[in-house]
Amino acid sequence: MATHVEGLTDEVYLPPPHVAEEAHCSSMQQYDKLYQQSIEEPEAFWSRIAEQFYWQEQPAGPFCDFNFDASRGRIFIEWMKGAKTNMCYNCLDRHVENGRGDQVAFYWEGNEPADTARLTYSQLLTRVQRFGGVLHRLGVRSGDRVAIYMPMIPELLVAMLACARIGAVHSIVFAGYSADALADRILDARCRIALTADGVWRGNKLIRLKEITDRALELCTERGHRVERVVVVRHLPRLHHQTPSTAVGDQNSAQTTPQYDPQAGWDADRDVWWEDAVSDAPERCDVQWVDAEHPLFMLYTSGSTGKPKGVLHTTAGYMLYVATTFKYTFDYHPDDVYWCTADIGWITGHSYVTYGPMLNGATSVMFEGTPFYPTGDRMWQIIDKYAVTKFYTAPTAIRALMRLGDDLVLRHSRQSLKVLGSVGEPINPEAWLWYHRVVGGGRCAVVDTFWQTETGGHVLTPLPGATPTKPGSACRPFFGVQPALLDENGVEIAGEGEGYLVFRRPWPGIMRTVYGNHQRFETTYFKKFNGFYCTGDGARRDADGYLWVTGRIDDMLNVSGHLISTAQIESALIEHPAVAETAVVAAPHSVKGEGVYCFVTTKDGRPWTEQLQKELVLKVRERIAPFAAPDYLQYAPGLPKTRSGKIMRRVLRKIAQNDRDLGDVSTMADSSVIDLLFQHRCQHLK
Repeated sequence: MATHVEGLTDEVYLPPPHVAEEAHCSSMQQYDKLYQQSIEEPEAFWSRIAEQFYWQEQPAGPFCDFNFDASRGRIFIEWMKGAKTNMCYNCLDRHVENGRGDQVAFYWEGNEPADTARLTYSQLLTRVQRFGGVLHRLGVRSGDRVAIYMPMIPELLVAMLACARIGAVHSIVFAGYSADALADRILDARCRIALTADGVWRGNKLIRLKEITDRALELCTERGHRVERVVVVRHLPRLHHQTPSTAVGDQNSAQTTPQYDPQAGWDADRDVWWEDAVSDAPERCDVQWVDAEHPLFMLYTSGSTGKPKGVLHTTAGYMLYVATTFKYTFDYHPDDVYWCTADIGWITGHSYVTYGPMLNGATSVMFEGTPFYPTGDRMWQIIDKYAVTKFYTAPTAIRALMRLGDDLVLRHSRQSLKVLGSVGEPINPEAWLWYHRVVGGGRCAVVDTFWQTETGGHVLTPLPGATPTKPGSACRPFFGVQPALLDENGVEIAGEGEGYLVFRRPWPGIMRTVYGNHQRFETTYFKKFNGFYCTGDGARRDADGYLWVTGRIDDMLNVSGHLISTAQIESALIEHPAVAETAVVAAPHSVKGEGVYCFVTTKDGRPWTEQLQKELVLKVRERIAPFAAPDYLQYAPGLPKTRSGKIMRRVLRKIAQNDRDLGDVSTMADSSVIDLLFQHRCQHLK
């Protein structure tokens, strides 16, 4: 229930008392005190947190050293220089040695509800050590890059932790990318070893991972790089169902799926089954103690043009940051069961499926399937099955589940839930409220987190036991993070206002460079506003100091001198009962400079009429202002999205401009929607 709080101008949702009373941070006064310590005394603040972890050697240099000012030389960031540690040891060995080896680390839930497993910390440590020995035997050494192209299976956890154990650098590629995209990432990282699986069912669609990997490696060879060895998990034969059941109302029966032989392209000199490789591996693999700034992993993000960027994260600072953000953002306690629905192929999976939870000794759910298979209540079934207390998912999923109606949610208890998290993009207030009222039954804290692949962990987030929340706002900065808003000329905006979201100084988890291209790192993130890290996102600050992320800078419109966020317009449009989804981009306008171009998907095939368009224009005029009214309204049968569900607005900008040079679209889930959108493209102002 929303309420007014003294000193705040808007209605807010207070932390639930049962969450606040046990919270690590239980009031805004406590938050303010901790935050000020983290800004004024960062070394003391992070040193106390570092005491929780094992260090083979303590820092020998400055605890934090950095340069954000290009005029003073090379941009660099270093934390705990001279210290030596190991991520895998702190995720596994430390807990086992402290007597927690029998605790469940992960409940694995497969594509089919009947496919399940549980993995304790001791079991995981044993498997990681054995596979670390396999990597050693294959010639992998500290600093080598290892490509991992796997579904959400326990071997993926084992692989990344084994790499961390021996000091190798893992490069995980989402197991849905094309062969071309996989090859690009292997080539850029110069990976010597690749790890994959025979295949995976995603819903009732078979993804032939080994076949895709073989093609990617052919492309690598053609471009002058040969991957030496490939280890393949035999995943398909061990599943409870060889083919998935057909979902209700789905006529695409798995029985029509052609036979697939993952050994069709087998190279006996290169390929080996995982089970054969580990069958005679030693049961012990020594830890490789690495420097604090030793690379832990790289993760590729796509740019609007050119090849993907290999975002590089290092060991010690990232470890401190993901452990701390996980503990405070989700208010994690030892009796919690935590579930993040993200794929480990994305940064959310790295930080908040694997490393953040494991550093805290958490019990988590790992999910291979999709939210809608075999039925639309799969997520609520899993929450009840494992008594999940902390749940973390994306606004795209929330909105899609919202469209299925409340009944699918309400038929399940969900009484275990305490904290609901949102990640991936700004969440519109309507979806936030549905998440709170229907999924959480009005009794859960909602934490809307803002962060990026580059930031490593949450940089703006409410704390569930402390922060009065506003639907749609990421609220306040996390400890050690100093945000600012700048205008186009780099002048700081004080108080209320909207502009470019930047940060003054580094926090421990921030990326260190773009792999193999430090100049690109400096140009992309520091050139626009010298002395600041530029997120590429816009934000507004309200009268209470709350921050509202408005989307990518390219998604901010300058209409007749008014800076408008596309998220505001989208939120207004989606209030119309006929609208299922919408995306807004800028389009050239002969008078205004930039016009407002809206892509609109209707609910349940509702007709796209002139009357509906008039109502949508009126809705925006009423909710925002006349100057924000749409100039173009286009019917969109669907929207181009990444495989993680993000709308690809840069592609929509190209469509609005009738430009078919779309740049890198390797992350697009369904490219067939592009031709339809060009067909429906607006020719005239509305």
